[in-house]
Amino acid sequence: MQHDPRCGAILCAAEEELAPFLPHLAEEQRLSRAMLTLHIGRICGLQMVLAATGMCKVNAALAVQTVLDTISPDFVLNAGTAGGMSPALGLFETAVTTECAYHDVAEAILTESHPHLPSVWFASDPDLLAACRRAAERAPGRVHFGRTVTGEAFITDEGRAEINARFAPLTVDMETAAMAHVCYVNRVPFAAIRSVTDTADHSGIGTFEENCARASAVSATLVLDVLRELTR
Repeated sequence: MQHDPRCGAILCAAEEELAPFLPHLAEEQRLSRAMLTLHIGRICGLQMVLAATGMCKVNAALAVQTVLDTISPDFVLNAGTAGGMSPALGLFETAVTTECAYHDVAEAILTESHPHLPSVWFASDPDLLAACRRAAERAPGRVHFGRTVTGEAFITDEGRAEINARFAPLTVDMETAAMAHVCYVNRVPFAAIRSVTDTADHSGIGTFEENCARASAVSATLVLDVLRELTR
């Protein structure tokens, strides 16, 4: 990653997750690409492109590649919400992804064929993680650093124990690893910052929907501070 990034991207799965960022976007312009709306402007002194990708892996991957081909950002941040998998995380606490993987893709698909990964894990960019750690020191709520796993299913109780046993993640979602995958093959720095909407004790689609707006605002607060770190 460049020490003085010129342009970045913030990508969220849902419009509700993207909403807290839009009031901070100055000189906004909009582009339509691949049925996506790209919001382009300045935040914290950086040229930024913002987009809601849509949910699940294919939508996430398509959106990242579209943004990379259209804007060529120096880095990509994934923001929004996630399900808490570790008992260490409570509602509305934030997880910064140090590495991510698919929990529903066979290991050999990624390690024995393209992109020939050394393991199933996509590592987050160390410079972005360093900025996240500095910003986390000032965060009003608890910020955790650790693994995220991604898959097509919304995880409630079914499958939780198996995923925890195999991967020991902090959080689970439906997009992060797909975004990291696209950034990896394009050699673009990537990190993810998501806040918790639901846990083993507070599970279900209804809980996610009830908590999404608040968790999205918590995530956005940390992401904006990370941008400030990147411009110091």
